Amino acid sequence: MSATTADEKAGAPGTKGATASTSSTSRSLPVIGKLESPLTTYYLILGATSTLVVFGLIMVFSASSVEALLADEASYTVFLRQLLFALLGAIAAGVASRLDVQWWKRLAFPTIIVSVLLLAAVIPFGKTVNGNRNWLALGPIQFQPAEFAKVGLVLVGAVIFANKSSRMASLLHVVLPYLVPIATIVIGLILAGHDLGTAIVVLVIVASVLLVAGAPKRVFGLGGGLALAGVAVMVTGSSNRTSRIANWLDPTCQADPDGWCGQSVHGLYALADGGWWGVGLGASKEKWEWLSEAHNDFIFAIIGEELGLPGTLMILLLFGILAWACFRLVSRTQDRFVRIAGFGIMAWLLGQAIINIGAVIGLFPVIGVPLPLVSAGGSSLVTTLLALGILLSFARNEPGCRALLDARPSLVRRSLAVLPARVRSVPQRRRSR
Repeated sequence: MSATTADEKAGAPGTKGATASTSSTSRSLPVIGKLESPLTTYYLILGATSTLVVFGLIMVFSASSVEALLADEASYTVFLRQLLFALLGAIAAGVASRLDVQWWKRLAFPTIIVSVLLLAAVIPFGKTVNGNRNWLALGPIQFQPAEFAKVGLVLVGAVIFANKSSRMASLLHVVLPYLVPIATIVIGLILAGHDLGTAIVVLVIVASVLLVAGAPKRVFGLGGGLALAGVAVMVTGSSNRTSRIANWLDPTCQADPDGWCGQSVHGLYALADGGWWGVGLGASKEKWEWLSEAHNDFIFAIIGEELGLPGTLMILLLFGILAWACFRLVSRTQDRFVRIAGFGIMAWLLGQAIINIGAVIGLFPVIGVPLPLVSAGGSSLVTTLLALGILLSFARNEPGCRALLDARPSLVRRSLAVLPARVRSVPQRRRSR
């Protein structure tokens, strides 16, 4: 007993340190455990998506209210339309999240076939908006078939290359039938409508699908050269695109807010006016007919003006969380189809966000690409939510995730659980009577 007591007394300081270290470790273990939970990927995608949509609705209302009033419309006209599309997109995402992975494999080819038919219909029956013939009108509904083609390209690429894992070294198996004829037809039909911005995003999707599928490097060299040649032809064949590129490269143009670079200049003015903390929600000056497409392609500039650096960093953080969740999903799955499709959707959303934000801050020329989930636009919002619903479907099929989700009580039962026992017992007394 005396020896033990002496050891305890001699080691008292070390014992305290060990106890503190153990206590600190035990406090950090629940956090690590939650991150390693099968539900982590599902809730990260769901949380980041929901926050971006709600944030986008608020900023669309703020950015479009003045333009609507100047057009003798109600200030909430654009907001209500965007809210309707958000609800439709949420329904599409909810249905998509409940489908099994096998269903997405079956729907891949029907999706791309319908997309190609709609893209082909744009050529004779399409509507031109801002110089691009990329809209199709069915009665009062107008939409962009190119947005739905993005989903088709991701799914069909995943189906094709999931069955070719042992033949990816062959150039013929890489090219046929994904690059030629599927991707070539889709990109050609999009370019026929002069929509270069969407075509670039589609090229990002195709390249990402090939990358994660394991295509050889020579495919990217050859494909990149052909893509650059195609972009050069599209740019030189349009005086509007040529002037955009030339003005973007000309430093003197950025000093002229009333010239060709007016949109880019006023976008930078908005970010500069916002400073560190912003001028306040709804207090933007640039949206008063100074900055065109304030609620669409340049909504990031309005976010920076009204909410300052915290607002722009919040957007970047949410997209970063979405990217990490997608990477976690892709890296943990053993299903080659899920890996390719998940990576393709991740590259699509992040690539489009980088192009949009880069154009706003002057890093890239303005090519008319919306910010996913945030900018106004029904086709883009519904299609993006559908793609994220597919990711939620993949996340639900992670080992243990579906069982944990099914075991959790429903929203109604959770709501009833917080009511007092006397209130919960009222329906039972009524039934007994």
